[in-house]
Amino acid sequence: MPPPTGPVPMAGLVPEDLPGPGGVPLSRVAVIGGGPGGLYAATLLKRQDPAREITVWERNAPSDTFGFGVVLSDETLGGIRDADPVVYAALARELVHWDAIDIVHRGHLTTSTGHGFSALGRRRLLEILHARCAELGVRLRFRAEAPPAARLAAGHDLVVAADGVHSRTREAHADRFRPRITTHRCRYIWLAADFPFEAFRFEIAETEYGVMQLHAYPFSADSSTVIVEMREEVWRAAGFDALDEAESTSRCAKIFADALAGRALRSNNSAWTAFRTVVSDRWSHGTTVLLGDAAHTAHFSIGSGTKLAVEDALALTSALGAHPTLPEALAAYEAERRPVVASTQRAAAASLRWFEELAGHVDRPPRRFAFDLLTRSRRVTHANLRLRDPALTAAVERDFGCPPGTPPMFTPFPLRGLTLRNRIVVSPMDLYVAEDGVPGDFHLVHLGARALGGAGLVMTEMVCVSAHGRITPGCAGLWTDEQAAAWSRVTDFVHASAPGTAIGVQLGHSGRKGSTRRMWEGIDQPLPEGNWPLVAASPLPYRPGVNQTPHALDRAGMTAIREEFTAAARRAARSGFDLLELHCAHGYLLSGFLSPLTNHRTDAYGGSLENRLRFPLEVFDAVREVWPRDRPMTVRISATDWAEGGTTAEDAVAFARAFADHGADALDVSTGQVVPDEQPEYGRSYQTPYADRIRNETGVPVIAVGAISSWDDVNSLLLAGRADLCALARPHLYDPHWTLHAAAEQDYRGPAAPWPAPYRAGSRRPPTGRRETVT
Repeated sequence: MPPPTGPVPMAGLVPEDLPGPGGVPLSRVAVIGGGPGGLYAATLLKRQDPAREITVWERNAPSDTFGFGVVLSDETLGGIRDADPVVYAALARELVHWDAIDIVHRGHLTTSTGHGFSALGRRRLLEILHARCAELGVRLRFRAEAPPAARLAAGHDLVVAADGVHSRTREAHADRFRPRITTHRCRYIWLAADFPFEAFRFEIAETEYGVMQLHAYPFSADSSTVIVEMREEVWRAAGFDALDEAESTSRCAKIFADALAGRALRSNNSAWTAFRTVVSDRWSHGTTVLLGDAAHTAHFSIGSGTKLAVEDALALTSALGAHPTLPEALAAYEAERRPVVASTQRAAAASLRWFEELAGHVDRPPRRFAFDLLTRSRRVTHANLRLRDPALTAAVERDFGCPPGTPPMFTPFPLRGLTLRNRIVVSPMDLYVAEDGVPGDFHLVHLGARALGGAGLVMTEMVCVSAHGRITPGCAGLWTDEQAAAWSRVTDFVHASAPGTAIGVQLGHSGRKGSTRRMWEGIDQPLPEGNWPLVAASPLPYRPGVNQTPHALDRAGMTAIREEFTAAARRAARSGFDLLELHCAHGYLLSGFLSPLTNHRTDAYGGSLENRLRFPLEVFDAVREVWPRDRPMTVRISATDWAEGGTTAEDAVAFARAFADHGADALDVSTGQVVPDEQPEYGRSYQTPYADRIRNETGVPVIAVGAISSWDDVNSLLLAGRADLCALARPHLYDPHWTLHAAAEQDYRGPAAPWPAPYRAGSRRPPTGRRETVT
């Protein structure tokens, strides 16, 4: 049976003593939108000061609702309990709880336990909040379109706009709230089943039209929410665009008949839609404040928009009670909530993107697929899942090939004739302290310390192939024998003092980004004097009016530069480097040929992707020819330019295939730094989805890089199959012995992370001193 539709009185529930009025003096408050967020804000504001006149406008009837179940976290429920024990007690009687996630992939069921969820029906939640509003004296105006916020503001001290993802308030004042709305690539529909699933269920259907997925969870003793989602092109190919609500519901039930045990699905004004991510630069304007989906959205695959809206209501009420003026309170509300919401949105974006690219994940074995799904948002990690579900985590580790007691990051990895003893790479980091291209003591200490620190592979900075190919006057090079001899000093130290650690060289040419000051003197700023001429794929300055315009390379110029690369590669081989990486990223010369934003050529080296690849591949082939056959070569690429019209993820896959076909042993997958007006989506491990896609579409080994900072993240990426090696830069600047310390923190003492003999006494974390308490 569906839940009852009328308001349920709070009989038997006795509220705590209400706090007296304080903070911002508010006599009249208008709330636009009678969803859970708006209703809960109204109850809290009325409870904070019973003298307030609070009115909620809701365009629908009290029994109308969209969607079915609502998931609430323990943290959110704790906030509700502390703020209004009456509402909490009513919710507690309705909530259903479970702790398992079932993942069905190619007929294989993997169950993960220890997660913890609570849910109830959305309609029942609204009934509880309607009843609480009535008890407190909040005026509810149903089937009533709210007046515009500007008009309400003229007669109210505060206007709370909780009018959802399609907020009219936000759009009416878009110049003040400055929303950015992104519509994503999947279609989904909210449905329900009249039985409770035993766990949160993810089920994958690989149909003739493409991959579809089911997300389902119980919300009462006899009902479950069911969401069916798929890419837009799959949705159209399957003919859903031509079906009405009833036909879509029936069709979904047939596709997921096994999950439903042949039972039907039901709808409730259900329509296919594409998720929209809303990010607002400001959440308040004058006396109007946005709350919940009106201000921000987060994809349903990591939780509930209701959860965020309820937490917004708690924070807003608290801020209004703690500050004397409305501007101060609204600023405090936004300051408290924005970092939390931003973190949630980053996790949601990672999860959303994973489901958008689901077709690229389904070929993983069942347990690895399950681990990949569980860790997709980066909020659940290897260490976290090991605590929640040690049995599943141990099985995934065995599948990966971890010997007992060995974390994934301390397993070996072969590259051609080289076997790295662990999966950690010290990423190339420009130092800008060379003299005439000659590496000195600083390079010896920098690279030597990190080799002693336990990494499997230590990479040099970009080593330039000519004086005119430098970024700054402080760049290291390999265009002279003197430079090669200085590099031999470094490689000799690494091989003698850190046996088992490999050292690689990254060769590159600055292109249009050369002849600039050292980073700490003004990044990308031209030299005050002594500038040298630049060359590039096209005569486009990096920043017009700031950087010089490069000369477009002709055939003779390209041939000369190709020979500079091969000469540098020969010197690198003689210097004793174990691996060579060709730098085709970050807007430097070879990257400038790859990106359509920087390559405007009309000859055989511009235009199509094949043509843009031509010169970088010529250089790669020439270097591979002179580089020792048993030593690996990798290529660093920018997998996206983070700019309109630039390199796409699809282009990056094509780049990877091309370099692999020409003999690249691995792709080092970075992003951006190609054009100055890029808009990166920064966040934890933010570049790894590009490495993941390349690895799983091409089968080419990948090095993941970009805001990977913890050994837990490394282990998670490796076990999920998103990377083969992980390159870290800043963590190794902070701690040259990052890898050894990661081993100590995981109680690993095996051969993949040996402490140098003079350092063995420090191989355990020092005990912390006791602090005496003086009373």
